[in-house]
Amino acid sequence: MNKLLFLLLFMAPVDNIIKDFYHHHEYVLVAAHRADHEEYPENSLPAIQRAIDKGIDIIELDVRETKDGVLVLMHDKSIEKKTDGHGNVTDLTFSELQGVHLKREGVITSERIPSFQNALEMARGKIMIDIDFKADTRSAMVSTCKLVRDMGMEKQVLFFVYDYKDADLVRAIDPNIPVMPRVHNAEETMAVVKQGRYAILHGDDDFYTDSLMQVVRKANMRVWMNALGDYDDLGEKGFDSLLQKKQVNVIQTDRPEELLGYLRRKGLHR
Repeated sequence: MNKLLFLLLFMAPVDNIIKDFYHHHEYVLVAAHRADHEEYPENSLPAIQRAIDKGIDIIELDVRETKDGVLVLMHDKSIEKKTDGHGNVTDLTFSELQGVHLKREGVITSERIPSFQNALEMARGKIMIDIDFKADTRSAMVSTCKLVRDMGMEKQVLFFVYDYKDADLVRAIDPNIPVMPRVHNAEETMAVVKQGRYAILHGDDDFYTDSLMQVVRKANMRVWMNALGDYDDLGEKGFDSLLQKKQVNVIQTDRPEELLGYLRRKGLHR
């Protein structure tokens, strides 16, 4: 068998995504906000599977820690809005959380709150993960990094930090886990670029300029921005508007399938 063909047969689907992420910055990658929740509850296993099935590049998952130290997927501190239960994640055990059901757009479903481990097991080898770490303790951060490492998924994840200075906390635990820092102004952007340690940064509309983000791109970094809200609501017109910011090449959206189709028609995705 041809060696190249042999390698292609045994490549995991995520290998192509990782290759595009690091080496094909001309492609705009799609990140599904809280996984693909167009039909299923956000941060649920079916929403993860849907994103995988649709060929989405990245899923964003919110990670919190239960009272008994289990990492779970949940955006809010309280489970009241997203489930038929009550209380804060940190005040409930994993067993107690398994007794409630996730909601989608206010409607109770049969889906349960998944553990982060279950999510990793489903995604391994198939899709990249943006870990939106929402737990409050260093021990939870250690547990998160350890789980990723134990499953051999360091190359498959991005650890998102809201303050770029917190990146050192993650690196001290596991220097092999890529960090995506959020920057809030031009000064922070330049500080991150000068460090030369990141493959991507999370930027915002309110300080975006092509010239600033071109500096980021010249440093061989990707630029992540959100389509959430106004851009998503406008559909293709919104995507057109966002892509006028020419340096953006990862877009987080609540409409991942629609965005992916749009990018492919534009020749901006493989």
